Amino acid sequence: MLENLTQRLARTMKTLRGEARLTEANTQEMLREVRMALLEADVALPVVRDFIASVKEKALGEDVVGSLTPGQALVGVVNRELTQLMGGSASELSFATQPPAIILMAGLQGAGKTTTTGKLAKYLRETLRKKVLTVSCDIYRPAAIAQLETVTQQAGADFFPSQPEQNPIDIAQAAVQWAKTHYYDVLLVDTAGRLGIDEAMMQEISALHRTLNPIETLFVVDAMQGQDAVNTAKAFNDTLPLTGVVLTKLDGDARGGAALSVRHITGKPIKFVGVGEKLTGLDVFHPDRMANRILGMGDILSLVEEAQKSIDLDAAKDMAEKFKKGQGFDLEDFKNQISQMRKMGGLGGLIDKLPAQMAGAAGQVNPADAEKQMRRTEGIINSMTPLERRKPDLIKATRKRRIAAGAGVQVQEVNRLLKQFEEMQTMMKKMQKGGMAKMMKAMGGMKGLAGMKGFPGLK
Repeated sequence: MLENLTQRLARTMKTLRGEARLTEANTQEMLREVRMALLEADVALPVVRDFIASVKEKALGEDVVGSLTPGQALVGVVNRELTQLMGGSASELSFATQPPAIILMAGLQGAGKTTTTGKLAKYLRETLRKKVLTVSCDIYRPAAIAQLETVTQQAGADFFPSQPEQNPIDIAQAAVQWAKTHYYDVLLVDTAGRLGIDEAMMQEISALHRTLNPIETLFVVDAMQGQDAVNTAKAFNDTLPLTGVVLTKLDGDARGGAALSVRHITGKPIKFVGVGEKLTGLDVFHPDRMANRILGMGDILSLVEEAQKSIDLDAAKDMAEKFKKGQGFDLEDFKNQISQMRKMGGLGGLIDKLPAQMAGAAGQVNPADAEKQMRRTEGIINSMTPLERRKPDLIKATRKRRIAAGAGVQVQEVNRLLKQFEEMQTMMKKMQKGGMAKMMKAMGGMKGLAGMKGFPGLK
């Protein structure tokens, strides 16, 4: 996500060196490059003009203090202005109403509304501890109702059934009544995808809005549409009183222009961003963190939050206790480490949030290949007996052939896994003796991340 913009800005910021302050002369070329980078990222032209003017006004005359270079000082200005451009701070959902709080989901066909409704149900239930009911008013798309029922079940929320022959307003009114009598905190209303030019469909969603009077009306839009996404959001905002935007498929958009343009053009905050198809792939949108990622500074806060959600603390404590007792690191522990990384979005999700310098080393690895290798490694370990996982030294030729056959791989792959495990085991022993500093030394610092053979997919 946003790789092209990040790389272009990184090259641009390196060009200012050795000057005492930012002046019109030394920032003019820099701002021209920033302007080109934003336009290439498919940011709307009016947004680029206003942004550049604002950066220029704030940057001129700014002192370069301490060890900062003019380029670094300009990065600070650009970072602050990017944050403001995208809304300044995270915008929370409002629940300031008599329950149930009704959230109406609107958007174009194919934008990912139904999947996003399931993701939002999971977020509300697990993160905000809300009792959530969903309902589908999409009577036009085949299997739309069944799809929402499926994702709602996966999210652990409740589903209100509807039929294609029913009227959308009747469905919505029945769902509201059910939600009230059964004490739900939130009702998520999924609507039919429509085109901005489809007058009849726009009238239908307007009527739904008048009937429901939702506390939140979220516009779900595909970030890969670039400027078209922003224009569509504006058209919907002219028809519906939107309260926020959800950008989907942000992981597929290398340009990222929609994320920078939509708040400025519509005046509505981006409340969430969606990545991937998994129901865990919905994040609260933080403008400051997104600005950091665009400028190659990474998003360590989101990485820490993801780790807190995904890592099994009891398992981590058990492993720490095991190390204290000198019991060592076995293949079951190795498998658990792989499982924890996959829960955090795999190597791709990790790299995406790392600062540019660290991600550069890790980025030499193809995340798709690494994910495939992780699954294969789990399969090989699953083919072993509990005793073999605890005592890998027992695994000789006959056992290797049995394990390989059970996992559907060649014996050479079992040998490679055992070699990787030995290297990881050595590293863990160094951690036990001398802590993290010795481990990093064993890895050769961050440079070792790209060449680290002790982790599946990193060769």
